[in-house]
Amino acid sequence: MLQFQLISGLEKIFADTKPQKWQKPELSGLYGETLSFQIAYYGDDTPRNHEQREICLKIKSPLQAEMNYRLVGLVPSNFPAFAEVDENYITDKPGLFPDVLLPISPRLGKIERTEESVEIWLRLSPRQWRALWIDIELNTSLRAGVYPIEAAVYDHEGRELWQDSLAIEVIPAVLPKQKLLHTEWFHADCLADYYGVPVFSERHWQIMENFVKTMVKHGINTLLTPIFTPPLDTMVGGERTTVQLVGVIADRAGYRFDFSRLEQWLEMAFGSGIEYIEISHLFSQWGAKYAPKIMAEKDGKLQKIFGWENEATGQEYQNFLHAFLPELTTFLEAKGLKQQVIFHISDEPHSGDVESYMKAKNSIKELLHDYYTMDALSTFEIYQSGIIEHPVVATDHIQPYLDNQVEGLWAYYCCSQKLKVANRFMAMPSARNRILGVQLYKYNIKGFLHWGYNFYNSQFSLEKIDPYFVTDAGEAFPSGDAFLVYPGENGQVIESIRLMVLSQAIQDLRAFQLLESLAGKDLVMKLIEGDLDKPIRFDEYPKTKEYLLELRAKVNQEIKQRIAD
Repeated sequence: MLQFQLISGLEKIFADTKPQKWQKPELSGLYGETLSFQIAYYGDDTPRNHEQREICLKIKSPLQAEMNYRLVGLVPSNFPAFAEVDENYITDKPGLFPDVLLPISPRLGKIERTEESVEIWLRLSPRQWRALWIDIELNTSLRAGVYPIEAAVYDHEGRELWQDSLAIEVIPAVLPKQKLLHTEWFHADCLADYYGVPVFSERHWQIMENFVKTMVKHGINTLLTPIFTPPLDTMVGGERTTVQLVGVIADRAGYRFDFSRLEQWLEMAFGSGIEYIEISHLFSQWGAKYAPKIMAEKDGKLQKIFGWENEATGQEYQNFLHAFLPELTTFLEAKGLKQQVIFHISDEPHSGDVESYMKAKNSIKELLHDYYTMDALSTFEIYQSGIIEHPVVATDHIQPYLDNQVEGLWAYYCCSQKLKVANRFMAMPSARNRILGVQLYKYNIKGFLHWGYNFYNSQFSLEKIDPYFVTDAGEAFPSGDAFLVYPGENGQVIESIRLMVLSQAIQDLRAFQLLESLAGKDLVMKLIEGDLDKPIRFDEYPKTKEYLLELRAKVNQEIKQRIAD
């Protein structure tokens, strides 16, 4: 028997698992939001003559012009989780995971649109659940009110096999401008490597712009900017493909700098909607002990002048920084960007790195004294040492910072945040991804950072990988940690379920802020925590998708009521 179901966007449809029924198939949203739901389908018979069975899904709605359709693809995970997991995982077993959102192509199906309906021919896989992902983009041209979406499935003879409907309410209020600074580290080298194009060629610039525009569309407004090849996830002594925006000429007179390529980057970034830039780290990762890789024209040829061979506070690299940073800051200030620039010293200093980090930081402190500088770290004791003024704190270590009312906090998670706290591994339920918006709102977090927007290397960048086949950085990080997007044909971006859900977490945050502006934070927090046994923390929160869907429904109705008064 063929089966079909309406499913919320917070359910992951595995091929071998019947999805839970969506008890209340309804959604609401504000202007500027994207709402998502799914239609799951199951083929339980084996087609004759090895032909795949096709069905026709017909969807009718006055919202048709605002609706987009993609197929949920399965990707392999050899390493879905570390050995230690909590109860809030879907599975810890390797297998095929629903994640990539594929355009409907002739190979996968076909789509025919009219003004108020769409017909999608879908191919059924025997005894497997699959899903169609549907987005609704709510724009201000829509009138407020409730809109129906009717879905029905027909066979080749036109017989109706299934039908259902859901309601979408458009609330007549605009989602406010995002206040959160949000960075997902952008790896320019990985795009050049995957597509096989020369770094900073015209084609590379086109591809990078596509990926940056997708970031902006989903609330990622801060861009890691490789003035030099970022010293991130690189084996000691190893190298990543050179992506250096600043040209350097080294001769007997000293150093000269060319910022023309950096200027092109800034035009691309801000033209795409980016609001802040992060200057890539000035010292090596995990301790700030060495210089990053820096290339320069010297003796008539391009060659490496700094790298693992150079101590961070050695005289040679210090001379370079004292020549370079004043010219860089002068360039940035001439562009009027001083308030939109973030500097980094070194990523993730640990307790044994305090001395080397402080030494590196102090060596350039006067050169960057009035620029915003931040780095990721964990333990509160390290922060208390005065190592970093603006910490980016791991969510499983953030409570002492909150208890001590540290202002302007940033938060981050990566592969290490595997227990209790929110994260976006493929093996985790989508609700564990989306709850982040609630947590960021409650604690008034200034910014959120993650290291992997498009990291298509193995751990330590020892190998280049194909993210459609290797989703775990070579069985190093749980699948879902290293990248949010996939590289598509012709330099286009292929999004993931995880990106969509994270984007909707940021939409939640903005909706909470709108209601706060209308009715105060106490009311918003009452809606968030009023029915809970325990207050929300980064390591304590409701685990169900129903909580999140119902919370947004309540918040939206409160907004609707107050703008009507």
